[in-house]
Parts: sequence; structure tokens; C-alpha cells
Amino acid sequence: MSNEIVDNARRQIEICNACRYCEGYCSVFPAITRHKTFSIADISQLANLCHNCRGCYYACQFTEPHEYAINLPRAFAQLRKSSWQQHAWPGFMAALFARNAIVVCVVLVLATAFLFALISNAAASSEAGFYAYLSHTAMVALFLPAFVLPCISVAISIKRYWHHVGGAPVKARHLHAAFSSVAKMKELDGGHGEGCNFEDTDRFSNSRRWFHQATMYGFLACFVATSLGTVYHYVLNDPAPYPLFSLPKLFGVAGGIALCIGTAGLLWLKTKSDDKPADQQSMAGEYAFTGLLFAVSATGLLLYAATDSAAVSWLLPLHLGTVLAFFLLLPYSKMVHGFYRLAALVRDAQLRG
Repeated sequence: MSNEIVDNARRQIEICNACRYCEGYCSVFPAITRHKTFSIADISQLANLCHNCRGCYYACQFTEPHEYAINLPRAFAQLRKSSWQQHAWPGFMAALFARNAIVVCVVLVLATAFLFALISNAAASSEAGFYAYLSHTAMVALFLPAFVLPCISVAISIKRYWHHVGGAPVKARHLHAAFSSVAKMKELDGGHGEGCNFEDTDRFSNSRRWFHQATMYGFLACFVATSLGTVYHYVLNDPAPYPLFSLPKLFGVAGGIALCIGTAGLLWLKTKSDDKPADQQSMAGEYAFTGLLFAVSATGLLLYAATDSAAVSWLLPLHLGTVLAFFLLLPYSKMVHGFYRLAALVRDAQLRG
């Protein structure tokens, strides 16, 4: 984390602490008022507590061309990216993704899709459904490490962050406060329930909040579908494919639709958003991550629609390639922001007592 980024953020935070006009906007500003001086750990915690609604930027009287040049959303965006790279494990992967996000995503998707196509052509299976193209054993062998290793990487990163910000042992009330905020996307309501100014400087809107919720709950529904499929296969001895009105299929299709709508909406909002409060160096990574998540959901829905058709032979490798790429890049893409913000909310609940 460069001294220049930290010093600039500290200068702006100290001015905000003196002004306090935005105190009711989100959790960041009450957290600022708890301090008189700000360590690197304090600044990192505030940056990850920020949900980038940008309401403070448009309300501030000290933005450019004022000499104070206050732009907390951009300063915090730069700090968040720096903190994710600082705590990431292994660190070189975070730096590689940050420099070449779109290229890394495209190359990894195409490479893994090609790998799946080769495996499918070389090892035909007598199993039913998609397993006729790629056996269940082969899928488990490829996806189990691709899921477990990123989870370990994220856990190490969050542990490092937690130690950095001085996190204490977590109590149930802290978790309840944090998860309640996440479930309702409370930090995107602008402090008054009318939403934020992310896509329109002149009015409040809940669009970003709704698209975030669709993305989050869609992803969780897809995860539940995969978990249920695992239970059906190993516990109930009921292997796929499953009918439409089975629990794995209902959660999977509903989650895929919600995820597709949510990510497409977030991409659309980014094209409408103001560049001034954004960290331009992070934009490629944000587009790459959101686009990859959209590709995962879109190819999954197309694959389901193409069941029993010839299109499965090329849609299946493409879909599995996007899924594998998503998991491999999870610790280094913006997906990790969800874990950091949850940790920041838990820490904030601790500091509030």
C-alpha cells in the first residue's frame, strides 16, 4: 500500500472528520468520528467499510475544483484495491490480475474451455445427461481442488486483513449485525432508504442496491443448487440429471436468472456512472469480474435450454470453462470484496460495542 495513497486518504478523512456533513449517509462517517488520528489500519478498515454509493461525493462542497479536492469514493477505491493485493495469497496472482484483468479472464476461460473439450472428446462416458460428455468423476477431480484452493486463499487473505485492522474475537451479535446489513444491502440505501447516486448525480436510486441483491442471492441460490446436487448424489444415491421441479434444478435455474439479471444490470450501471469518483485503474478488473460472473450464469442457462441437443457438445466446455476460471480468479478479482466488506462490517460492529 503506497504512502501516497494512504497520505491522500488520511488528509481527506481528517477534513471529513472536521466537517461531518455526511455523518448520516452510511457507516463510514460515524466510524470516522470515533477517531482523532488515523493509522494505516484505521484507513484500511474505513476503505473496506465503504460500499461506493458515492452519495458523499455529490453532497460535498469541497470536491474539485475546490483546493481541498475531496474525493473519498476514489481514494477508498484505491485503498481497497491496495489492501486486497497486500493481503492476497499468493500475492503475485493478485498483481497479475490487477495489471491484465480482461486478458487474464479471456485467456483463462478459453484455455479451460479447450481443456474440457479435449477431455470430453477423449473420454466418452456411458452416464446420462451432461455426464455423457464429461464423467462425474472427471468433474469432481477438476473442480474440487479448483474450489478448495481458492477458499483457502481467501481465508488466508481475510485472516491477514483481520489481524491488520486489530480484529477481536467475534461474538454472535457482531455477526448478526454484519449479516443483517449484508442481507438488506443497508449500506446502499443512502442513509435514508432512497438509494444512492451511483448512476445519476441528480437523483437517488435503488437500482444498484437491487442489482447487487439479485447478484448476491442468485449466486447463493446457484451454490445451494450445487450443494443439493451433491447431497442427492452421495447421500440419497440419486445422480443427475434432475427434473425441472426438483430442488437442485429449481434453485439452479432461479439463481441463474437472478445472477444474469443482477450482473447485466451492474454492467449497465457502470456504463452510466460518473468517472470522476472512480478509480480508473480498477475499472478493467471490475468489468472483467462482473462480465465473467454474467458469462457463468448466461452459459449455464443456455446449457440447460440446449439439453439433449447437439449444442451441448460445445456449450458444456464453455460453461465449465467460465465456472473454473471464476473459481480460480475468485481470490484476486473483485469477488473478494464481499468477504472484505463482511469482515469490515463485523469489525465495525465490534468497535460500536
